[in-house]
Amino acid sequence: MNFALRPPSAGSSGPGAGRGATMENLEKQLICPVCLEMFSKPVVILTCQHNLCRKCANDIFQSANPLWQSRGSSSMASSGARFRCPSCRHEVVLDRHGVYGLQRNLLVENILDIYRQQESSRLVSIKPEQQQQQLLCEEHEEEKINIYCLSCETPTCSMCKVFGKHRDCDVAPLGSVYMRQKAELSDGIAILVASNDHVQAVITQMEEICRTVEENSQRRREQLADRLDSLVAVLDERKQELVGLITREQDDKLKRVRSLIGRHSDQLEAAVTLVESAIRSIEEPHMPLFIQSANVILEKMAVTAGASTIERPELGYEDMSHFVIDTDKLADMLRNIDFSSGVGDDGEEDPEEGEEESKLDFCLRF
Repeated sequence: MNFALRPPSAGSSGPGAGRGATMENLEKQLICPVCLEMFSKPVVILTCQHNLCRKCANDIFQSANPLWQSRGSSSMASSGARFRCPSCRHEVVLDRHGVYGLQRNLLVENILDIYRQQESSRLVSIKPEQQQQQLLCEEHEEEKINIYCLSCETPTCSMCKVFGKHRDCDVAPLGSVYMRQKAELSDGIAILVASNDHVQAVITQMEEICRTVEENSQRRREQLADRLDSLVAVLDERKQELVGLITREQDDKLKRVRSLIGRHSDQLEAAVTLVESAIRSIEEPHMPLFIQSANVILEKMAVTAGASTIERPELGYEDMSHFVIDTDKLADMLRNIDFSSGVGDDGEEDPEEGEEESKLDFCLRF
């Protein structure tokens, strides 16, 4: 590559440069992992000790608990609304106050105030000529890098186009290429972030499916055991077989859903890493260096977008209502008991099952 970064004048060295590096390191610690911006007041601290902007925490909470408002605070307080920390995936359980019940991190808020004051003072003291380093051509040492060779896909200078090895190439102004690729990269980030939010919502839904499958399976096991225990003399051996059927179906469903969760979590982690790389690239102040890194990132984004297919269980996958027994049968038929389609011969459903259990696919046939 035929350009080199020329450092600014001597004024950039010394204690001031060290102070700038310190402020930059501090800024990295004050970035919200959700919006990727400086924390905005108020800053809340989760039970896992990670910090979030309250607005970002509330957005995640609302996405994970879409029925919060409709259920009412009293019902949510009994079950515990929850969401996962975006930094460590730790499950955060909230009380009836929701995100507003989280404690504010006043220490971080005070550090933010001090940082902004110090940064404002530092920027005022920097001279304009020190704020921008120059990229100069290695072959023509006094020429600035100001054009982009479309044929070779590399930044270069005007002299290289007129007299150098790029004289037969197609070129474009460096600024126009910079703005075009920066816009493309920004659009790619927006699309990828939206896709990540969608994947996270799907993962949350599938985690809820796992909990529902476990709860329904447990309820079915309990009902099965209660009814068969009254007929222990005849049903003891068969009872173990029926419990095994429920457990095997639960294991099959949980195995599939957890496999999907693991796959989508890996996709999400890769996409988040790509977003972080893109954001760091956007912060690159030098157009040639930015363009080179942007090309690589855009290619990775295209691959990621093309491979991101979201598979989820079908509607009602978590339902275990096809496991129910009816003990109102003759005792001499117990040895032939098995799961069969339909409700009992009398056509009535168990009134204790409720609305969720009204659509039964299977019952026990005596």
